[in-house]
Amino acid sequence: PRSAESMLNQMSSTTSTTSSFLPDPIKVAIVEDQRTIREGLAALIDGTEGFRCTGSYGSMEEALKKIGAKTEDAPDVALLDIGLPGMSGIEGIGPLRKLYPAMPVMMLTVYKDDERIFKALCAGARGYLLKKTPPARLLEGLREVVGGGAPMSPEVARRVLELFQQFHPPDNVDYQLTPHELRLLKLLVEGHNYKTAAVEVSVSV
Repeated sequence: PRSAESMLNQMSSTTSTTSSFLPDPIKVAIVEDQRTIREGLAALIDGTEGFRCTGSYGSMEEALKKIGAKTEDAPDVALLDIGLPGMSGIEGIGPLRKLYPAMPVMMLTVYKDDERIFKALCAGARGYLLKKTPPARLLEGLREVVGGGAPMSPEVARRVLELFQQFHPPDNVDYQLTPHELRLLKLLVEGHNYKTAAVEVSVSV
């Protein structure tokens, strides 16, 4: 079996094996409340061949109102901070995905704690990079996520692996269900609701 280290290397690799059919340029929307960081990211993206910043916003509320207002500016990927005034980046993933279901969202944040990582991924984030990520790796991460990958900073990928290992149930779990409970469970799995299952086993709901 592969080691955890080899899995981490694969998850955080910068290879562009995800897709050879990327848009040109890759259009990026930025949501970041710190103006200097926001302007720096926009300058990096606009100053790199093959990328274009279609909009930079200081809050999720502003982004949800303005993002992709012009059809030609519909982004290929959204780069979100988590700690934003008002609606957080994590809270904004759902509404953003409703507007653009096919658009991947990548988090760019200082937070690397389990709770925020887990919530962001469960909300639909497809990538999670830390703000200390070098510019070249950030750009590669944008290419990767648009191509169908899931870029993560190495320490974030390690936390994700540890979380999955913690949630893995032990083998041969005995839930100590009675024969009656097992029969009810089987009926529910087969599509019965409480009422029809109760009729089948001749008990009240």
